[in-house]
Amino acid sequence: MAPIVYLVSGANRGIGLGLVTSLVLRPDVVVFAGARNPAAASDLKALQNQYPGKLHIVKLTSAERADNEAAIAEIKRTTGKLDVVIANAGIAKFWGTILNTPLDEMREHWEVNVIGPTVLFQSAWPLLKAAPKPEFAIITSIAASIAAGAVLPAGFLAYGASKTGANFLGMKLHSEHAELVVALIHPGPVETEMGNFARDEDPVIREALTFISVEESVAGILKLVDGAKRDADGPKMIGFDGTIFPW
Repeated sequence: MAPIVYLVSGANRGIGLGLVTSLVLRPDVVVFAGARNPAAASDLKALQNQYPGKLHIVKLTSAERADNEAAIAEIKRTTGKLDVVIANAGIAKFWGTILNTPLDEMREHWEVNVIGPTVLFQSAWPLLKAAPKPEFAIITSIAASIAAGAVLPAGFLAYGASKTGANFLGMKLHSEHAELVVALIHPGPVETEMGNFARDEDPVIREALTFISVEESVAGILKLVDGAKRDADGPKMIGFDGTIFPW
């Protein structure tokens, strides 16, 4: 049986590295780990040395078409197929109110969190669509929920608004590609560099949330990726623990 081929973006640290670490333990898989600077991805390179031929590192800069297309071309040369894309790369690097959020932060969050997965899909689709069950999973956030996230007094305007755009992208992917399975997954509040920064910067995040380990988050994400199916009414925004969040 041909191996299942995965591509994970933002794989050099945090949740992305956790996803790759778990995936390479599976039999009959080939994993491509996307990193903006592969030369500096020491943890990924160490993992690649443990799993030669099973894990491949590709240069993948969010929203840069040349990088994305080159990565897909390498996947095609190496395996000739692609089954699952997990669009994990994202940023949440500014916390503040509407009035003190710089417009450059709004633009950068949109560039990475919305345009990034858009370019990734556009580049991957010619290869992905040949899979028996093509799947495109986007790591989103409860912060993207207009009903549940926008009402919170946390300072995640740039992050939340951009992840709302990513959710819209996911639904449009579903509506325009009848053969595609789309998953929109909230990973939970996770003990990563990004999560710890949010906790340090924002008292609401610090006081209201209990953070979980990367391993717990990754186990939940992969359970959802494995079990994802195409529903007639489109994907839901689902938490790592199975909770369905309102749009």
